[in-house]
Amino acid sequence: MNWAEFFAMGGYGKFVWSAYGAAAIIIILNIVLPLRRHKKVLQMLRELLKMKERE
Repeated sequence: MNWAEFFAMGGYGKFVWSAYGAAAIIIILNIVLPLRRHKKVLQMLRELLKMKERE
């Protein structure tokens, strides 16, 4: 078996590798998006605390 046959996967390579790609993108988004949101929420809370201190 050579690498071309492995990646072709008996003619189903397009479907298999696109499914792996989609899964990888979803996993990455499930990590990155909550981290970005967490950072934004912390920033908003800091600003809120600063506003409360000024009162």
